[in-house]
Amino acid sequence: MAENTILARDAENGARAQGRDWRDSVLTDPELVLEDRDVMRALIAADAERMGGNVVDLRGIAMQRLEARLDRLEDTHRSVIAAAYENLAGTNQIHRCVLAVLEAETLPELLDHLTGQIADIVRVDRVRLALESQAPGATPHPAIAPVATGFVDDYVTRGREGPVRQVTLRRCTPAAREIYGPDAGRIRSEALLRLDLGTGRQRGLLAFGAEDATQFGPGQGTELLSFFTAAFERVLRRHLAQA
Repeated sequence: MAENTILARDAENGARAQGRDWRDSVLTDPELVLEDRDVMRALIAADAERMGGNVVDLRGIAMQRLEARLDRLEDTHRSVIAAAYENLAGTNQIHRCVLAVLEAETLPELLDHLTGQIADIVRVDRVRLALESQAPGATPHPAIAPVATGFVDDYVTRGREGPVRQVTLRRCTPAAREIYGPDAGRIRSEALLRLDLGTGRQRGLLAFGAEDATQFGPGQGTELLSFFTAAFERVLRRHLAQA
C-alpha cells in the first residue's frame, strides 16, 4: 500500500514538473502555441465551453475567418508555385526543341528531328509538317504531309471566316487524314503551328498530334509555342532556299 502511494506521489510530482516545463516553454516562446493551429483551436473551444452557449465569442468567430482566409492563401500559394514549376518545365522543353532544330544541317535531318527528338521532348504521338502544293504528290519523307493550296488556313479555322492565329491548340474529332494519314482516328488533340515560308512560297503547318484529348486545349498559353514557331520558320526557310 505504501509503495502504491509513493508511486502515485511520484507520478503526480512528475506531471507537475512536466506542466511547469511546458508552461516555462510557452512563456519563453509563445509562438510554440500561436503557430500550432490545432492547439489554438482546442484552447478557443475550451474557452467557448467555459463561457456557455449564451455568449457570442467574437474572438472565436474572427479566428475562424482568419483560418479560412489563411487556408485560401495557402491554396493560392501552392497553385502559384505549381504554375511556376510548370512554366519552367515548358520553357525548358521549348528551348530543347529549338536547339534540336538549330542542330539540323540539312532538311532531311530537320525532318528526322521532328519525328524523333522533338516528338519525344514535347511528348506527342505524331508530328507532321503539312506543306501546301498545287499538285500534292508522293510524300518525300514520313514527316511531310503534302496538302492542297488553301488547306492550311481552312483547317486551322475549320472553314470559318476571321483572322488565322499563328498557334492553335484544340481538341479534334476527327483529325485531318490529310495530315496524320491512317493514324488520324487516334488523334484527340493537337497543336497547330501556322508557318509563313516567305515570299513566293505557299503556307505550311506544323502539327503536333496527341492521343490524349486533354493534352492541348484552347485555354492553354501559346507564348512558348509562338517562339518555337518563329525559330522553326527561319530554319525551314533556310533549308528550302538551299534545296
